[in-house]
Amino acid sequence: MKVLYAVSEARPFIASGGLADVAGSLPVALRKRLIGCRVVLPLYEGIPSKFRDNMKFITHITVPVAWRRQYCGVFECKVDGVICYFIDNQYYFKREGIYGHYDDAERFAFFSRAVLEIIPYIDFKPDIINCNDWQTALIPVYYSEFYANRPGWEGIKTVFTIHNIQYQGKYGNEITNDVVGIPQEAVALLEYDGCINFMKGAIECANAVTTVSPSYAKEILDPWYSHGLDTILLMREWKLHGILNGISYDMYNPETDSDIAENYTSECAEKKVVNKIALQREMGLPERKDVPLIGIVSRLVSHKGFDLVKAVLEELLCTEDVQFAVLGSGDWEYESFMGDMAARYPEKIAFRCGFIPALAKRIYAGTDIFLMPSKSEPCGLSQMIALRYGSIPIVRETGGLKDSVFDSGLGEGNGFTFANYNAHDMLHCIRRAIGGYADAEGWAILRKRAMECDYSWKRSANEYIRLYKSLLK
Repeated sequence: MKVLYAVSEARPFIASGGLADVAGSLPVALRKRLIGCRVVLPLYEGIPSKFRDNMKFITHITVPVAWRRQYCGVFECKVDGVICYFIDNQYYFKREGIYGHYDDAERFAFFSRAVLEIIPYIDFKPDIINCNDWQTALIPVYYSEFYANRPGWEGIKTVFTIHNIQYQGKYGNEITNDVVGIPQEAVALLEYDGCINFMKGAIECANAVTTVSPSYAKEILDPWYSHGLDTILLMREWKLHGILNGISYDMYNPETDSDIAENYTSECAEKKVVNKIALQREMGLPERKDVPLIGIVSRLVSHKGFDLVKAVLEELLCTEDVQFAVLGSGDWEYESFMGDMAARYPEKIAFRCGFIPALAKRIYAGTDIFLMPSKSEPCGLSQMIALRYGSIPIVRETGGLKDSVFDSGLGEGNGFTFANYNAHDMLHCIRRAIGGYADAEGWAILRKRAMECDYSWKRSANEYIRLYKSLLK
């Protein structure tokens, strides 16, 4: 079986979020299970020279973009055993940043068409093309309209993965002829709610649609979560599958991680306290072994639950013997709030604005509890990383959080959960966790159970393989 994984970003080359983590890990996991998987992404200006210097030029072609043709260079390199192809066009991709340009619709229409056009030149005809989010959503549309019956392209199945349904690729109808370039009778595939919607086209045309957790697959059928696409998804529910993401157990491994103060395993997790003291020292908090230390690594935005945090954090700091280590950036409102709390309660909360990957790992390793009260969370990786490092998650039951963290109230779970999106429900849950921490023997059992959860890509990759095989039958 051959899989071409089409994506707009991928680690270790370039990343803006969790999509890049998935694209950097899932193909590797598929390769380990004897699936021929290769990755294709744009050749952005921001890709470091250490990767560019090892790329091999394959060929150059021209790619149709509506009524015109554009240059397309094809480069190749190999990382972690996976061959990756890079689509080069300096007009579209020699820019600062990945997204947010005025012509993103045209940039990714070009990329989507190029993914299909390069197939005869890369000596790799895929059985499956797995597309990801709106940036590659035109691939199933273009395939069904232009390539399905062409020699050399026939028999390919397309899978479309929704990582976050909020971002759909919505544009005015005026781009139909000048950018998208599909026959007039096919425009209805993309039209929705008075505009052109790339994601809607992929849902219509792909052979299967996946999301990044089973609960999220159910949630996006509800108008509360679907950002307007629930009607289309309900009509195509038969092709919708929820597969929980995983994390790289090589990248996130407390036994070998060189970014943390002391390595440890689930069998000797008491060494975790060395990381706790080191983190308290680094963040400027009092060095105390006995106090529960709660970590937050997140974008500081409301849908990550920071309106709840803002509502009750001061009450918690005033009434509980607790510390917080917070790392993140986002909305000015929440950055200012966290900075103010750290200034007013310096012995209880430390805040670093921004994202520092090495510090994030030290927070996972050094904290006792990890707070993630999201309003919505398609999958979430932070809670899985926290479990891996023995930092017990507190989460709201939504999306992938609901599928990976289970309440330990009956002595069987791996964290603490609350259901209602309510600040005092979250506060009660935090206090339950603080109470659990006071029972040292019970906490050690919970921590060991959390660290032994398996959220590696092994399980998830097997589910993708089963889906791919079902399509090829």
